[in-house]
Amino acid sequence: MGALLLVSVSIAAPGVPADDSRPTLCVGNYQSEADAVKQLARFKKTHSNLGEWKTREAKIRRQILTGAGLVPLPTRTPLSPVYGKKAEFKGYSAEPAGFEAVPGFFVYGTLYRPLGRKGPFPAVLCPHGHYRGPEGARQRPDQQHRCATLARMGAVVFSYDMVGFGDSAFLGWNHGHRQALTLQTWSSIRAIDFVQSLSSVDGKRIGVTGCSGGGTQTFLLTAVDDRVTVSVPVVMVSAHFFGGCHCESGMPIHKTPALETSNVEFAALAAPRPLKLISVGGDWTKNTPKVEYPYIRGIYSYFGKEANVENAHFAKEDHGYQLSKRQAMYPFMVKHLGLDSTGVLDKATGKFDETGTKLQTTAEMRVFESREKMPAHALKPGSRVVLPRRGK
Repeated sequence: MGALLLVSVSIAAPGVPADDSRPTLCVGNYQSEADAVKQLARFKKTHSNLGEWKTREAKIRRQILTGAGLVPLPTRTPLSPVYGKKAEFKGYSAEPAGFEAVPGFFVYGTLYRPLGRKGPFPAVLCPHGHYRGPEGARQRPDQQHRCATLARMGAVVFSYDMVGFGDSAFLGWNHGHRQALTLQTWSSIRAIDFVQSLSSVDGKRIGVTGCSGGGTQTFLLTAVDDRVTVSVPVVMVSAHFFGGCHCESGMPIHKTPALETSNVEFAALAAPRPLKLISVGGDWTKNTPKVEYPYIRGIYSYFGKEANVENAHFAKEDHGYQLSKRQAMYPFMVKHLGLDSTGVLDKATGKFDETGTKLQTTAEMRVFESREKMPAHALKPGSRVVLPRRGK
């Protein structure tokens, strides 16, 4: 994995110093469950009130951005959005949409919008995880269901591909790109810029939710961008598992000589904004109700906002954003984004009806039909992406 990185790194066992001053990466199952509990106890000793937490919070946020190669923040260049053919269904529309996170580097997605409702609308960003099946990336049925259902309840939803997935893979990019963490984090920040640029969007109501690798993108974006007002990371916030892909743990965002932290504290940077952790018994989030959630709830208590953080745990279920998890997410978004569930929520059963979704094919969701259809200035697949900075 080290060969994929922009920096020279050392991968050390927890508690064991690296043999030099190089950054330490906390990869995958970085530590045991018992060591994770001890680590959180060490973190807890650094704060006992809001002021102390705010001091630590600032250090954590700075380390994420620095480790991800985003200090100073790149210059926000024109988004130059592009759109494909819009399809209209009952209660919502879906259209391929993309923008340039930096000149020549495109983010590809689908824009879902409510029909028959009056805006301005809240927006929800929907990143996806690492599933590589025939219907992977944003084309997955579960992703289409959640996006369409949120749109039917009055949200503008932007579902977008990771580097080397979906349209990005179709157009030649590989997820092994060594800037994946940097590009995906910056792309998520620019995705907020994109939805805020839409005249129908209320830019003060921005939600984000994703599963697995999309859960990592969810809590990283929430941690570094306070424009996110509601966050629902799914099956990813773990004290002992730090993300198995270089786009999650392949840069020194978790541990440096100056600061040791973890994804639990990354998720806690949402405080006091509404945050819902969705966890299961069948993966690394199995301990969330007794380990990760109490720690995060304790931080919310500093703000007097314990009611803003929730955990829905499915002890007998496995990794993924299956229907049960979506049913846990919908009411949280309805409550905190002011969505209208009329016609979608069955009050008798308490379930949200997804049968109004019209699943689209991969071809229907393409932003560009081929690489030849892209602008001449589009970067070649695999290119090193130069992030524009002031003065450069």
